Amino acid sequence: MSDVLRIGSRASKLARTQVTEWLAPLAAQFPGVQFKREIILEGGDQDRVTPTLAEVAKTAGGSAFSTNQEAALVSGRVDVIVHSLKDLPTAVHEGTRLLTTPGPREDVRDVLCGATLDSLPEGARVGTGAPRRVAQLLALRPDLEVVPIRGNVPGRLARTTKGALDAVVLAAAGLNRLDLMPEVHEVLDPSVFPPSPGQGALGIQVRSGSPAAHILEGTGDPQVDACVRAERALLAELHGGCSVPVGAWGRVGPDGLLHLSATVTSLAGTVQVTAAGSGPIDDPQKLGSCVAADLLDQGAAGILAEIRKH
Repeated sequence: MSDVLRIGSRASKLARTQVTEWLAPLAAQFPGVQFKREIILEGGDQDRVTPTLAEVAKTAGGSAFSTNQEAALVSGRVDVIVHSLKDLPTAVHEGTRLLTTPGPREDVRDVLCGATLDSLPEGARVGTGAPRRVAQLLALRPDLEVVPIRGNVPGRLARTTKGALDAVVLAAAGLNRLDLMPEVHEVLDPSVFPPSPGQGALGIQVRSGSPAAHILEGTGDPQVDACVRAERALLAELHGGCSVPVGAWGRVGPDGLLHLSATVTSLAGTVQVTAAGSGPIDDPQKLGSCVAADLLDQGAAGILAEIRKH
């Protein structure tokens, strides 16, 4: 009799594509395991009226894009959750843990669809619902009018083709996974427009000590895992989440070291602090903590405190 693992994810086409991507190499690796999928609706999927994800998360009692999935995992309704790692809070639910992050990691960068940053006219309307993207856009182009938008990727792209917006900012990872990269007008340089911690990576969450954890132990990519753990450690030190403008980019260099750069930007884009560091790949949490400490020394705490007031 084969083992059965129930795999939970959100309902969007992108979420389902991510499950397919993760499962592809596992079918051959675990021929005695039957993987069954289950869709779990999140507050951010069902509530398209509330203007910000922070407000949706407050209503949901946790995260706009992970609370219900974690509850399904803890209750035993599913055995594994496949997340977009950037949507998962740094403190996962008690009794669960993240497996080693799968590789390869998708493109970490943000992209602009509809126009390039330089070609946008003064006062152009650019859509994004992410505070980080709002802040980083305004730091580069304070003249822009940033319009809050939410919803699935095709729906956000349609806002430009219908003329409601001049451009939208999206993640290259999602467009790649949906075969929509021809819609991109500009790929934004991560050294000046660093992505959300965990962007482009999948988060595989299981119950600690469960059969699923035992079966899947050892899957994943240690280098990708080190990069995202450094990014998430930095975010945790800053007590941040998807509602604060923190960018972080971890990568392993030709020297074999783990490199991490990060920014914290005020929502108006007028104040920005940056920091970077390097360290051994086997201690990503320490690197994340050190770079976070550098940001705090430069005034990041004051920027984040002011944002949290609003």
